[in-house]
Amino acid sequence: MASILIVDDAAFMRMMIKDILSKNGFTVVGEAENGIKAIEKYKELSPDLVIMDITMPEMDGIQAVKKIKEINDSAKIIMCSAMGQQAMVIESIQAGAKDFIVKPFQAERVVEAVKKVVG
Repeated sequence: MASILIVDDAAFMRMMIKDILSKNGFTVVGEAENGIKAIEKYKELSPDLVIMDITMPEMDGIQAVKKIKEINDSAKIIMCSAMGQQAMVIESIQAGAKDFIVKPFQAERVVEAVKKVVG
């Protein structure tokens, strides 16, 4: 099953996503709380997929996506955004994200997005 790195500055959000993924047979190999840590973890773990929050301290998700795509052009990334961040979602997709899920999450939507991206 696909290995996944979860990136979100809110610990409860990471826990919620991890819970949804674990219940659906996915393996969460790591977590990071900002873009800088996300890049370190990506290099270390080479996950099949990254679920990345947009708004985070130190380095936001869009910058992190660009950096991860520099490391691995075929990296698969799904963005998380709160309602009303359409412009940022478009920017994320242009930066190389494959899909996005909107907070508050619906478990089915998370699973559907992950299955679509990792096949």
